[in-house]
Amino acid sequence: MTTAVIIPCRYASTRFAGKSLTLFEGRPIIAHVYEHASQAPGVDLVTVATDDSRIAEAVNRFGGRVVMTDRSCHSGTDRVAEAADRLGLQNRDIVVNVQGDQPAVAPESIAAAIGPLVADPVVQMTTLAFPIVDPAEIFHPKDVKVVFDQRGDAIYFSRAPIPFTREGAWRIEAGENGWSLHFGTGAAGFAAYKHLGVYAFRKSFLDIYRRLPPGRLEEIEKLEQLRVLEHGFRIRVVVTAHDSPEIDCPEDLDRLQRHRLKES
Repeated sequence: MTTAVIIPCRYASTRFAGKSLTLFEGRPIIAHVYEHASQAPGVDLVTVATDDSRIAEAVNRFGGRVVMTDRSCHSGTDRVAEAADRLGLQNRDIVVNVQGDQPAVAPESIAAAIGPLVADPVVQMTTLAFPIVDPAEIFHPKDVKVVFDQRGDAIYFSRAPIPFTREGAWRIEAGENGWSLHFGTGAAGFAAYKHLGVYAFRKSFLDIYRRLPPGRLEEIEKLEQLRVLEHGFRIRVVVTAHDSPEIDCPEDLDRLQRHRLKES
């Protein structure tokens, strides 16, 4: 069984065009993502999937592997699926989609996303969540929230605060996955989680996903993972102790710098 990390990366972005080529600490963002993915335990190969020659040239310059894909891919996961076919991956292989705008993604988090697929043959897809500490992330639409059931399977993802509590009180609490915001009082209190853009699939399920028509909720929220839930499939959510700020706009570079200083 091969475990492959495929990093979908496009140049066009309505909020920050060419963000993956933006320099951070002297190297393009995509180089940081590639390096961290290559350090993840249990990963056999890493490649960037793109439709843009500028990104391909940048990856070649730092010695990375790149696969060219079609410009018509509807989402990053569709691009990953096409790249997996071009790489000749088989049904039993594991494919990890790490977004190209996550330069702080932790190798340990990638390994954690892979774990349930190795341990449980019933699990077809996983993703990551991080306990929210910054209150602003609860309400900012760029920070996607996730709720999951007692087994750990996702119930819903949203740009809105979920679950929403009528009790406005919140506090910071320590837990097994680090510090988190805790809402409500007493036993009724709960932590809130944000979604991190890492997905792991069995290659056989990735092929199923690719054939599914986009969902209505997916189009409303602009969240590709909702396609899976809308068609009745499950996503196992793995809570990680490592945050992974995404670069969606130039201001996020400052956010990334603060994160790096906090982690060091």
